[in-house]
Amino acid sequence: MARDIQVLDPGYMVGGAEYVTQLAVLPALARVAPGDEWQWQPTEFVTRLEQTDDLNIAFALRPGLMWSGGHGEFTADDVKYSIERLKESEWSGRWEAVSHVEVTDKYNGVIVLNYPFAPIWLTALAAASGAIVSRSATEAVGGQFTTQIPSTLGAFTHEWTPNQQITFTRDPSWTARPAEFAVVNYLLVEDDNAAELAFEAGEVNLTEVTPSTAERWRDNPPRNSVMKAIAGQGYTWMGMNTEHPKLQDVRVRKAIQRAIDPSVILQASYGGMAPRSNGIVPPGLLGHRTSTAYAYDPDEARRLLTEAGVSDLSLTLQVLNQQKNVTSAQIIQQQLADIGIAVEVIPLDAGPFWNMGQESKGDAYKDLQLWIMGYSATADPFDHFQWFVSSQVGVWNWERWSDPEFDALYEQGTRETDSAKRNEIYTRLGDIMEDTGAYVWITHEPAIRAWSRFVGDPVGPGGAYNFALMTYQG
Repeated sequence: MARDIQVLDPGYMVGGAEYVTQLAVLPALARVAPGDEWQWQPTEFVTRLEQTDDLNIAFALRPGLMWSGGHGEFTADDVKYSIERLKESEWSGRWEAVSHVEVTDKYNGVIVLNYPFAPIWLTALAAASGAIVSRSATEAVGGQFTTQIPSTLGAFTHEWTPNQQITFTRDPSWTARPAEFAVVNYLLVEDDNAAELAFEAGEVNLTEVTPSTAERWRDNPPRNSVMKAIAGQGYTWMGMNTEHPKLQDVRVRKAIQRAIDPSVILQASYGGMAPRSNGIVPPGLLGHRTSTAYAYDPDEARRLLTEAGVSDLSLTLQVLNQQKNVTSAQIIQQQLADIGIAVEVIPLDAGPFWNMGQESKGDAYKDLQLWIMGYSATADPFDHFQWFVSSQVGVWNWERWSDPEFDALYEQGTRETDSAKRNEIYTRLGDIMEDTGAYVWITHEPAIRAWSRFVGDPVGPGGAYNFALMTYQG
Protein backbone atom coordinates (compact mmCIF):
# COMPACT_ATOMS: atom_id res chain seq x y z
CA MET A 1 0.00 0.00 0.00
CA ALA A 2 1.19 3.48 -0.86
CA ARG A 3 -0.23 5.08 2.30
CA ASP A 4 -1.22 3.86 5.74
CA ILE A 5 -4.83 3.56 6.83
CA GLN A 6 -6.43 6.55 8.53
CA VAL A 7 -10.14 5.82 8.92
CA LEU A 8 -11.68 2.37 8.45
CA ASP A 9 -15.22 3.57 9.13
CA PRO A 10 -17.03 3.14 5.75
CA GLY A 11 -18.76 6.50 6.12
CA TYR A 12 -15.61 8.54 6.79
CA MET A 13 -12.70 6.80 5.08
CA VAL A 14 -10.46 8.11 2.32
CA GLY A 15 -10.37 4.87 0.32
CA GLY A 16 -7.54 2.77 -1.10
CA ALA A 17 -6.00 0.82 1.77
CA GLU A 18 -9.16 1.28 3.83
CA TYR A 19 -11.30 -0.26 1.08
CA VAL A 20 -8.97 -3.23 0.73
CA THR A 21 -9.17 -3.80 4.49
CA GLN A 22 -12.96 -3.60 4.49
CA LEU A 23 -13.21 -6.15 1.69
CA ALA A 24 -11.25 -8.57 3.87
CA VAL A 25 -12.89 -8.08 7.27
CA LEU A 26 -16.39 -6.58 6.84
CA PRO A 27 -19.54 -7.89 5.14
CA ALA A 28 -21.23 -6.33 2.12
CA LEU A 29 -24.26 -7.23 0.06
CA ALA A 30 -22.55 -6.85 -3.34
CA ARG A 31 -19.05 -6.51 -4.74
CA VAL A 32 -17.38 -5.68 -8.03
CA ALA A 33 -17.01 -8.95 -9.91
CA PRO A 34 -13.51 -10.22 -10.76
CA GLY A 35 -12.39 -9.67 -14.34
CA ASP A 36 -11.98 -6.73 -16.67
CA GLU A 37 -15.60 -5.57 -16.97
CA TRP A 38 -17.46 -3.36 -14.51
CA GLN A 39 -20.08 -5.79 -13.22
CA TRP A 40 -21.46 -6.48 -9.76
CA GLN A 41 -22.25 -9.77 -8.08
CA PRO A 42 -23.79 -10.86 -4.75
CA THR A 43 -21.36 -11.75 -1.97
CA GLU A 44 -21.17 -14.84 0.25
CA PHE A 45 -23.00 -12.87 2.95
CA VAL A 46 -26.33 -13.07 1.09
CA THR A 47 -28.50 -15.85 -0.30
CA ARG A 48 -30.60 -13.40 -2.32
CA LEU A 49 -30.01 -9.91 -3.73
CA GLU A 50 -32.50 -8.75 -6.35
CA GLN A 51 -33.98 -5.52 -7.66
CA THR A 52 -37.67 -6.40 -7.70
CA ASP A 53 -38.74 -3.11 -9.33
CA ASP A 54 -37.32 0.39 -9.96
CA LEU A 55 -37.62 1.39 -6.29
CA ASN A 56 -37.03 -1.80 -4.31
CA ILE A 57 -33.99 -4.05 -3.78
CA ALA A 58 -34.68 -7.19 -1.75
CA PHE A 59 -31.97 -9.04 0.17
CA ALA A 60 -31.70 -12.17 2.30
CA LEU A 61 -28.69 -12.74 4.54
CA ARG A 62 -26.93 -16.04 5.09
CA PRO A 63 -27.92 -17.28 8.57
CA GLY A 64 -25.36 -18.13 11.23
CA LEU A 65 -22.66 -15.54 10.46
CA MET A 66 -21.33 -14.15 13.75
CA TRP A 67 -19.68 -10.80 14.46
CA SER A 68 -16.41 -10.89 16.39
CA GLY A 69 -16.20 -9.78 20.01
CA GLY A 70 -19.51 -11.30 21.06
CA HIS A 71 -21.69 -8.86 19.11
CA GLY A 72 -24.09 -11.51 17.92
CA GLU A 73 -25.34 -12.65 14.56
CA PHE A 74 -25.23 -10.65 11.33
CA THR A 75 -28.83 -9.51 10.75
CA ALA A 76 -30.96 -7.31 8.53
CA ASP A 77 -30.96 -4.72 11.31
CA ASP A 78 -27.18 -4.30 10.79
CA VAL A 79 -27.85 -3.62 7.11
CA LYS A 80 -30.54 -1.06 7.93
CA TYR A 81 -28.34 0.67 10.49
CA SER A 82 -25.32 0.79 8.16
CA ILE A 83 -27.07 2.07 5.03
CA GLU A 84 -29.18 4.69 6.82
CA ARG A 85 -26.03 5.77 8.68
CA LEU A 86 -24.18 6.16 5.38
CA LYS A 87 -26.90 8.56 4.19
CA GLU A 88 -25.67 10.98 6.87
CA SER A 89 -21.94 10.40 6.35
CA GLU A 90 -19.19 12.02 4.27
CA TRP A 91 -20.10 9.50 1.53
CA SER A 92 -23.77 10.49 1.56
CA GLY A 93 -23.71 11.45 -2.13
CA ARG A 94 -23.66 7.79 -3.11
CA TRP A 95 -26.72 7.04 -0.98
CA GLU A 96 -29.04 9.98 -1.67
CA ALA A 97 -31.32 7.80 -3.78
CA VAL A 98 -32.04 5.53 -0.80
CA SER A 99 -35.12 6.42 1.24
CA HIS A 100 -34.77 3.76 3.95
CA VAL A 101 -34.34 0.06 4.60
CA GLU A 102 -37.35 -2.03 5.61
CA VAL A 103 -36.55 -5.03 7.82
CA THR A 104 -39.05 -7.84 7.23
CA ASP A 105 -37.46 -10.43 9.54
CA LYS A 106 -34.09 -11.33 11.08
CA TYR A 107 -32.40 -12.06 7.73
CA ASN A 108 -34.57 -10.32 5.15
CA GLY A 109 -35.13 -6.73 4.14
CA VAL A 110 -35.79 -4.28 1.32
CA ILE A 111 -33.73 -1.25 0.32
CA VAL A 112 -36.31 1.34 -0.71
CA LEU A 113 -35.28 4.06 -3.19
CA ASN A 114 -36.67 7.57 -3.50
CA TYR A 115 -36.36 7.41 -7.29
CA PRO A 116 -34.95 5.06 -9.94
CA PHE A 117 -31.17 5.09 -9.70
CA ALA A 118 -29.25 2.73 -12.00
CA PRO A 119 -25.76 3.56 -10.60
CA ILE A 120 -26.62 2.32 -7.10
CA TRP A 121 -24.98 -1.06 -7.68
CA LEU A 122 -21.48 0.01 -8.71
CA THR A 123 -21.35 3.37 -6.91
CA ALA A 124 -22.88 2.33 -3.57
CA LEU A 125 -23.70 -1.29 -2.80
CA ALA A 126 -20.61 -2.82 -4.44
CA ALA A 127 -18.30 0.15 -3.87
CA ALA A 128 -15.94 1.26 -1.12
CA SER A 129 -18.64 2.74 1.10
CA GLY A 130 -20.88 -0.33 0.85
CA ALA A 131 -19.39 -2.21 3.80
CA ILE A 132 -21.79 -3.18 6.59
CA VAL A 133 -20.87 -2.63 10.25
CA SER A 134 -22.22 -4.21 13.43
CA ARG A 135 -24.87 -1.97 14.94
CA SER A 136 -24.17 -3.26 18.44
CA ALA A 137 -20.41 -2.75 18.22
CA THR A 138 -20.54 0.63 16.47
CA GLU A 139 -23.06 2.09 18.89
CA ALA A 140 -20.92 0.79 21.77
CA VAL A 141 -18.01 2.99 20.60
CA GLY A 142 -20.15 6.09 20.13
CA GLY A 143 -21.41 5.57 16.59
CA GLN A 144 -18.16 6.21 14.71
CA PHE A 145 -14.61 4.79 14.66
CA THR A 146 -11.24 5.38 13.03
CA THR A 147 -8.48 2.74 12.77
CA GLN A 148 -9.98 0.14 15.10
CA ILE A 149 -13.02 -1.67 13.69
CA PRO A 150 -15.07 -2.57 16.77
CA SER A 151 -16.31 -5.86 15.31
CA THR A 152 -15.41 -7.73 12.12
CA LEU A 153 -16.91 -10.48 9.99
CA GLY A 154 -15.37 -12.03 6.91
CA ALA A 155 -12.75 -14.31 5.44
CA PHE A 156 -9.90 -12.72 7.44
CA THR A 157 -9.03 -11.27 10.78
CA HIS A 158 -6.47 -8.48 10.76
CA GLU A 159 -3.76 -6.89 12.84
CA TRP A 160 -2.50 -3.39 12.07
CA THR A 161 1.06 -2.31 12.82
CA PRO A 162 1.04 1.47 12.28
CA ASN A 163 3.49 2.75 9.67
CA GLN A 164 4.46 -0.83 8.75
CA GLN A 165 1.79 -3.25 7.60
CA ILE A 166 -1.59 -4.91 8.01
CA THR A 167 -1.49 -8.67 8.50
CA PHE A 168 -4.60 -10.52 7.30
CA THR A 169 -5.00 -14.05 8.70
CA ARG A 170 -7.59 -16.57 7.48
CA ASP A 171 -10.45 -16.67 10.00
CA PRO A 172 -11.16 -20.30 11.01
CA SER A 173 -14.64 -19.34 12.23
CA TRP A 174 -15.69 -18.07 8.78
CA THR A 175 -18.22 -20.58 7.43
CA ALA A 176 -18.63 -19.38 3.83
CA ARG A 177 -16.03 -19.49 1.03
CA PRO A 178 -12.60 -19.57 2.74
CA ALA A 179 -9.67 -17.47 1.56
CA GLU A 180 -7.11 -19.53 -0.39
CA PHE A 181 -4.16 -17.74 1.22
CA ALA A 182 -3.70 -18.32 4.95
CA VAL A 183 -1.81 -15.06 5.53
CA VAL A 184 -1.47 -11.86 3.49
CA ASN A 185 0.96 -9.18 4.63
CA TYR A 186 -0.10 -5.81 3.24
CA LEU A 187 3.06 -3.73 3.49
CA LEU A 188 3.33 0.04 3.67
CA VAL A 189 5.81 1.25 1.03
CA GLU A 190 5.11 4.89 0.28
CA ASP A 191 7.90 5.28 -2.27
CA ASP A 192 6.97 3.89 -5.69
CA ASN A 193 10.56 3.03 -6.61
CA ALA A 194 11.14 1.18 -3.35
CA ALA A 195 8.03 -0.94 -3.92
CA GLU A 196 9.10 -1.79 -7.47
CA LEU A 197 12.62 -2.68 -6.36
CA ALA A 198 11.17 -4.93 -3.66
CA PHE A 199 9.06 -6.68 -6.30
CA GLU A 200 12.05 -7.16 -8.60
CA ALA A 201 13.95 -8.67 -5.67
CA GLY A 202 11.11 -11.09 -4.88
CA GLU A 203 10.44 -9.49 -1.50
CA VAL A 204 6.81 -8.71 -2.35
CA ASN A 205 4.41 -10.58 -4.63
CA LEU A 206 2.01 -7.84 -5.65
CA THR A 207 2.58 -4.13 -6.23
CA GLU A 208 1.40 -1.02 -7.96
CA VAL A 209 3.66 0.02 -10.85
CA THR A 210 4.41 3.51 -12.11
CA PRO A 211 3.98 4.12 -15.85
CA SER A 212 7.70 4.83 -16.30
CA THR A 213 8.65 1.48 -14.76
CA ALA A 214 5.89 -0.28 -16.71
CA GLU A 215 7.47 1.01 -19.90
CA ARG A 216 10.76 -0.63 -18.86
CA TRP A 217 9.18 -3.87 -17.65
CA ARG A 218 7.13 -4.25 -20.81
CA ASP A 219 10.20 -5.55 -22.66
CA ASN A 220 12.14 -6.87 -19.68
CA PRO A 221 9.71 -8.02 -16.95
CA PRO A 222 10.83 -9.34 -13.57
CA ARG A 223 11.16 -13.12 -13.45
CA ASN A 224 7.92 -15.16 -13.14
CA SER A 225 5.75 -12.07 -13.06
CA VAL A 226 2.60 -10.78 -14.72
CA MET A 227 1.89 -7.10 -15.38
CA LYS A 228 -1.48 -5.63 -16.25
CA ALA A 229 -2.54 -2.08 -17.14
CA ILE A 230 -6.14 -1.38 -16.21
CA ALA A 231 -8.08 1.47 -17.82
CA GLY A 232 -8.12 4.27 -15.30
CA GLN A 233 -11.47 5.32 -13.83
CA GLY A 234 -9.70 7.83 -11.62
CA TYR A 235 -8.64 11.36 -12.46
CA THR A 236 -5.66 13.54 -11.62
CA TRP A 237 -5.62 17.32 -11.71
CA MET A 238 -4.00 20.38 -10.18
CA GLY A 239 -6.49 22.25 -8.00
CA MET A 240 -6.65 25.86 -6.81
CA ASN A 241 -8.31 27.25 -3.69
CA THR A 242 -10.77 29.83 -5.04
CA GLU A 243 -11.15 31.40 -1.57
CA HIS A 244 -7.45 32.09 -1.02
CA PRO A 245 -6.71 35.84 -1.38
CA LYS A 246 -4.06 35.19 -4.03
CA LEU A 247 -6.44 33.09 -6.14
CA GLN A 248 -9.83 34.76 -5.70
CA ASP A 249 -9.64 36.50 -9.09
CA VAL A 250 -10.79 34.04 -11.77
CA ARG A 251 -8.41 35.71 -14.24
CA VAL A 252 -5.45 34.61 -12.12
CA ARG A 253 -6.74 31.05 -12.03
CA LYS A 254 -7.35 31.01 -15.78
CA ALA A 255 -3.86 32.41 -16.34
CA ILE A 256 -2.45 29.46 -14.40
CA GLN A 257 -4.56 27.04 -16.47
CA ARG A 258 -3.10 28.42 -19.69
CA ALA A 259 0.49 28.49 -18.42
CA ILE A 260 0.68 24.73 -17.80
CA ASP A 261 1.35 22.22 -20.57
CA PRO A 262 0.11 18.79 -19.37
CA SER A 263 1.80 16.98 -22.27
CA VAL A 264 5.19 17.74 -20.71
CA ILE A 265 3.96 16.36 -17.38
CA LEU A 266 2.68 13.18 -19.02
CA GLN A 267 5.99 12.51 -20.71
CA ALA A 268 8.20 13.23 -17.69
CA SER A 269 6.04 11.82 -14.89
CA TYR A 270 4.23 8.97 -16.65
CA GLY A 271 6.69 7.87 -19.32
CA GLY A 272 4.22 8.84 -22.03
CA MET A 273 1.96 5.92 -21.02
CA ALA A 274 -0.89 7.91 -19.45
CA PRO A 275 -3.53 9.72 -21.55
CA ARG A 276 -4.21 13.42 -21.27
CA SER A 277 -7.57 14.21 -19.67
CA ASN A 278 -10.11 16.87 -20.55
CA GLY A 279 -12.05 16.71 -17.30
CA ILE A 280 -12.85 14.27 -14.55
CA VAL A 281 -14.85 11.76 -16.62
CA PRO A 282 -12.68 9.16 -18.40
CA PRO A 283 -13.25 7.82 -21.93
CA GLY A 284 -16.11 5.36 -22.22
CA LEU A 285 -18.42 7.02 -19.69
CA LEU A 286 -21.28 9.44 -20.18
CA GLY A 287 -20.10 13.04 -19.86
CA HIS A 288 -16.59 12.44 -21.20
CA ARG A 289 -15.24 15.64 -22.74
CA THR A 290 -13.02 15.32 -25.81
CA SER A 291 -11.47 18.77 -25.49
CA THR A 292 -11.00 21.70 -23.13
CA ALA A 293 -12.01 25.33 -23.52
CA TYR A 294 -8.44 26.42 -22.75
CA ALA A 295 -5.08 25.57 -24.28
CA TYR A 296 -1.43 25.99 -23.33
CA ASP A 297 -0.83 29.66 -24.13
CA PRO A 298 1.77 31.50 -21.98
CA ASP A 299 1.16 34.80 -23.78
CA GLU A 300 -2.56 34.67 -22.96
CA ALA A 301 -1.64 33.77 -19.38
CA ARG A 302 0.55 36.84 -19.07
CA ARG A 303 -2.21 39.01 -20.56
CA LEU A 304 -4.71 37.73 -17.99
CA LEU A 305 -2.32 38.45 -15.12
CA THR A 306 -1.76 41.97 -16.42
CA GLU A 307 -5.50 42.48 -16.76
CA ALA A 308 -5.92 41.33 -13.15
CA GLY A 309 -3.19 43.73 -12.02
CA VAL A 310 -1.08 40.91 -10.61
CA SER A 311 2.71 40.72 -10.66
CA ASP A 312 5.41 39.03 -8.59
CA LEU A 313 2.92 36.38 -7.44
CA SER A 314 4.26 33.59 -5.23
CA LEU A 315 2.33 30.39 -4.47
CA THR A 316 2.77 27.05 -2.72
CA LEU A 317 2.09 23.73 -4.45
CA GLN A 318 1.53 20.77 -2.13
CA VAL A 319 1.78 17.17 -3.33
CA LEU A 320 1.96 13.64 -2.03
CA ASN A 321 5.62 12.75 -1.60
CA GLN A 322 5.72 10.30 -4.52
CA GLN A 323 8.05 10.54 -7.48
CA LYS A 324 5.44 11.15 -10.19
CA ASN A 325 3.73 13.85 -8.15
CA VAL A 326 6.95 15.62 -7.22
CA THR A 327 8.13 15.49 -10.85
CA SER A 328 4.80 16.90 -12.03
CA ALA A 329 5.01 19.67 -9.45
CA GLN A 330 8.54 20.60 -10.54
CA ILE A 331 7.38 20.91 -14.15
CA ILE A 332 4.48 23.12 -13.08
CA GLN A 333 6.95 25.17 -11.04
CA GLN A 334 9.09 25.76 -14.15
CA GLN A 335 6.14 26.56 -16.41
CA LEU A 336 4.59 29.05 -13.99
CA ALA A 337 7.98 30.71 -13.53
CA ASP A 338 7.84 31.45 -17.26
CA ILE A 339 4.87 33.78 -16.67
CA GLY A 340 6.33 35.35 -13.53
CA ILE A 341 4.74 33.17 -10.83
CA ALA A 342 7.15 31.75 -8.23
CA VAL A 343 6.06 28.37 -6.87
CA GLU A 344 7.34 26.56 -3.79
CA VAL A 345 6.82 22.79 -4.07
CA ILE A 346 5.96 21.15 -0.73
CA PRO A 347 5.97 17.31 -0.68
CA LEU A 348 3.86 15.84 2.12
CA ASP A 349 3.40 12.41 3.68
CA ALA A 350 -0.01 10.83 3.20
CA GLY A 351 -1.52 11.81 6.55
CA PRO A 352 -0.94 15.56 6.35
CA PHE A 353 -1.75 15.62 2.65
CA TRP A 354 -5.19 13.99 2.92
CA ASN A 355 -6.09 16.17 5.89
CA MET A 356 -5.05 19.55 4.51
CA GLY A 357 -8.30 20.49 2.74
CA GLN A 358 -10.75 19.17 5.32
CA GLU A 359 -12.16 21.68 7.77
CA SER A 360 -12.74 18.89 10.30
CA LYS A 361 -8.97 18.29 10.46
CA GLY A 362 -7.96 21.84 11.44
CA ASP A 363 -7.17 25.18 9.82
CA ALA A 364 -4.70 24.00 7.15
CA TYR A 365 -7.35 24.51 4.46
CA LYS A 366 -7.14 28.28 4.95
CA ASP A 367 -3.54 28.34 3.70
CA LEU A 368 -4.07 25.83 0.89
CA GLN A 369 -3.23 27.35 -2.51
CA LEU A 370 -2.27 24.80 -5.19
CA TRP A 371 -2.11 21.00 -4.99
CA ILE A 372 -1.99 17.94 -7.22
CA MET A 373 -4.85 15.57 -6.47
CA GLY A 374 -6.01 12.18 -7.67
CA TYR A 375 -9.42 10.65 -6.95
CA SER A 376 -10.60 7.16 -7.83
CA ALA A 377 -14.15 6.43 -8.95
CA THR A 378 -16.53 3.75 -10.12
CA ALA A 379 -17.95 3.28 -13.59
CA ASP A 380 -20.60 6.00 -13.55
CA PRO A 381 -20.09 9.78 -13.88
CA PHE A 382 -22.36 10.40 -10.89
CA ASP A 383 -19.55 9.04 -8.73
CA HIS A 384 -17.04 11.46 -10.21
CA PHE A 385 -19.07 14.64 -9.73
CA GLN A 386 -20.46 14.04 -6.23
CA TRP A 387 -17.37 15.52 -4.56
CA PHE A 388 -17.79 18.99 -6.09
CA VAL A 389 -21.30 19.97 -5.00
CA SER A 390 -21.70 22.81 -2.52
CA SER A 391 -22.15 20.49 0.46
CA GLN A 392 -18.66 19.09 -0.15
CA VAL A 393 -16.90 22.44 0.37
CA GLY A 394 -14.56 21.86 3.28
CA VAL A 395 -14.87 18.09 2.93
CA TRP A 396 -13.58 16.95 -0.50
CA ASN A 397 -14.33 20.03 -2.62
CA TRP A 398 -11.04 21.67 -1.69
CA GLU A 399 -11.38 24.21 -4.48
CA ARG A 400 -14.18 25.65 -2.30
CA TRP A 401 -16.54 26.98 -4.98
CA SER A 402 -20.32 26.70 -5.16
CA ASP A 403 -22.62 26.99 -8.14
CA PRO A 404 -26.44 26.66 -7.98
CA GLU A 405 -26.62 25.42 -11.59
CA PHE A 406 -24.04 22.73 -10.85
CA ASP A 407 -25.92 21.53 -7.77
CA ALA A 408 -29.26 21.47 -9.60
CA LEU A 409 -27.87 19.59 -12.61
CA TYR A 410 -26.11 17.13 -10.34
CA GLU A 411 -29.43 16.32 -8.63
CA GLN A 412 -31.12 16.03 -12.03
CA GLY A 413 -28.46 13.60 -13.23
CA THR A 414 -29.08 11.24 -10.32
CA ARG A 415 -32.75 10.95 -11.33
CA GLU A 416 -32.42 10.87 -15.10
CA THR A 417 -32.50 7.45 -16.80
CA ASP A 418 -32.19 8.55 -20.46
CA SER A 419 -28.53 8.09 -21.48
CA ALA A 420 -28.49 10.95 -24.00
CA LYS A 421 -29.87 13.39 -21.44
CA ARG A 422 -27.46 12.15 -18.79
CA ASN A 423 -24.59 12.70 -21.22
CA GLU A 424 -25.68 16.33 -21.73
CA ILE A 425 -25.97 16.89 -18.00
CA TYR A 426 -22.55 15.48 -17.13
CA THR A 427 -20.85 17.24 -20.03
CA ARG A 428 -22.27 20.54 -18.76
CA LEU A 429 -21.09 19.77 -15.22
CA GLY A 430 -17.57 19.34 -16.60
CA ASP A 431 -17.83 22.67 -18.41
CA ILE A 432 -18.90 24.44 -15.19
CA MET A 433 -15.98 22.97 -13.24
CA GLU A 434 -13.46 24.03 -15.85
CA ASP A 435 -14.88 27.54 -16.13
CA THR A 436 -14.14 28.19 -12.46
CA GLY A 437 -10.49 28.26 -13.51
CA ALA A 438 -9.73 26.11 -10.48
CA TYR A 439 -8.64 22.99 -12.38
CA VAL A 440 -5.77 21.98 -14.61
CA TRP A 441 -6.67 18.56 -16.00
CA ILE A 442 -3.73 16.16 -16.18
CA THR A 443 -4.62 12.50 -16.74
CA HIS A 444 -6.80 9.48 -16.15
CA GLU A 445 -3.90 7.54 -14.78
CA PRO A 446 -3.93 3.85 -15.69
CA ALA A 447 -3.89 1.44 -12.78
CA ILE A 448 -0.87 -0.77 -13.42
CA ARG A 449 -0.29 -3.84 -11.25
CA ALA A 450 2.38 -6.53 -11.24
CA TRP A 451 2.23 -9.83 -9.37
CA SER A 452 3.98 -13.15 -9.00
CA ARG A 453 2.48 -15.83 -11.25
CA PHE A 454 1.35 -18.07 -8.40
CA VAL A 455 -1.07 -15.38 -7.16
CA GLY A 456 -3.39 -15.65 -10.18
CA ASP A 457 -5.21 -12.47 -11.24
CA PRO A 458 -5.65 -10.53 -7.96
CA VAL A 459 -7.20 -7.27 -9.21
CA GLY A 460 -10.62 -6.21 -10.41
CA PRO A 461 -11.54 -3.75 -13.18
CA GLY A 462 -10.63 -0.72 -11.07
CA GLY A 463 -7.32 -2.14 -9.86
CA ALA A 464 -8.43 -2.74 -6.25
CA TYR A 465 -7.18 -5.80 -4.41
CA ASN A 466 -9.62 -8.30 -2.91
CA PHE A 467 -7.44 -10.66 -0.91
CA ALA A 468 -10.37 -12.97 -0.08
CA LEU A 469 -10.84 -13.71 -3.79
CA MET A 470 -7.18 -14.24 -4.69
CA THR A 471 -6.49 -17.73 -6.05
CA TYR A 472 -3.38 -19.86 -5.68
CA GLN A 473 -1.97 -21.01 -9.04
CA GLY A 474 0.59 -23.50 -7.71
